[in-house]
Amino acid sequence: MTKTVKYIAGMMLLAATVALLACGGEETAAPAPVAEPTAPAAATAMPEPPTEAVPTPTESQDVQVGNRLQTVMDRGHVICASRNDVPGYGFLDASGNNVGFDIDLCRALATAVVGDPNAIEIRLITAAERGPTIQSGEVDMLVRTVTWTTSRDAQWGNYAQTMFYDGQGFMVNKSLGVSSAYDLQGASVCVTQGTTTELNLADFSNQNGLNLEALTFEDTAAVVAAYESGQCDAFTNDRSQLAALGTSLSNRDDHVILPETISEEPLGPVVPHGDDQWFDIVKTVMAILIYAEAYGVTSDNVASAATGDTKVDRLLGTEGSWGQEPLGLSQTAAQDVIKAVGNYGEIYSRNLGPDGINLPRENGRNALWANAPCQDCPKGGQIYAAPLR
Repeated sequence: MTKTVKYIAGMMLLAATVALLACGGEETAAPAPVAEPTAPAAATAMPEPPTEAVPTPTESQDVQVGNRLQTVMDRGHVICASRNDVPGYGFLDASGNNVGFDIDLCRALATAVVGDPNAIEIRLITAAERGPTIQSGEVDMLVRTVTWTTSRDAQWGNYAQTMFYDGQGFMVNKSLGVSSAYDLQGASVCVTQGTTTELNLADFSNQNGLNLEALTFEDTAAVVAAYESGQCDAFTNDRSQLAALGTSLSNRDDHVILPETISEEPLGPVVPHGDDQWFDIVKTVMAILIYAEAYGVTSDNVASAATGDTKVDRLLGTEGSWGQEPLGLSQTAAQDVIKAVGNYGEIYSRNLGPDGINLPRENGRNALWANAPCQDCPKGGQIYAAPLR
């Protein structure tokens, strides 16, 4: 009896020690290994923690990779957060269709992933809703004249590619009698709330001692209406949007865009954080559009067989690879994209160029980098992407 009592007492002490060490694990380093007791397993065995509670780095990565691609394919369409109130970027045409540069980028992505440029859902949001919308992951891509900044990159999502280089400016009525933004001392300025435009306006005013009064509105349409009704002296936005929105003014010739550009506004699509494969897919689709223009491939001349031009054949999937298989895209995805929406130049021309709001591109930042036939280049534009190979 004496030996049995000692044995039981010893086992009770061992069990209490194991329990104490387990409870203290959150604050201390892992406890030293405890020798396994010789008593029956039922007396001392601790339950194994569920394996999914602390995934290994490999398991965590597997959860991220391919998840959104499969979700989009199962759903059958791509969801893009965008707009329908700015000509050239996203607006309703005479037939009630939402068209524009940003809309075409969404259509290109849908073509590559689902095989149908019309398999898109455009979720209309305000400028202030852009961050929360992409952070929530409820959309597959945000493409709404959204400027790439370091804090947005860190907090909102991943910026896939700069597709248009813009800068902030000012529009005024000619009757105001000013020819420079530096002449706007004490002026009231209409601006969209929750944008880099609002922040840049404050910086410009403070740096130059202009004492500008910002009148903020939640959406662009309200800003334009307030400006046109005379509630403010000036209207500030990206210069391309000033040009686009100016077309809706009742007397466009009465207004002028001042010459100063007060900021850098690189615009492009954004995807949610957390899925590297989806991020890479969107970057690659944007690169397809850019390189198609650089290689002279248009919606009218897409070849379905090898052409003998190595770069063109790789782009079109008839020779070599640019990563179709690991991205989960078809070998001829680029053919489908270019046939459906055209190359970058075609998209630009019909929305922002001569067939759209007529923003000059030649010799500007939004020209291709390749448009620089010189010995001491670069002297071309800044539209450039990772090589397709």
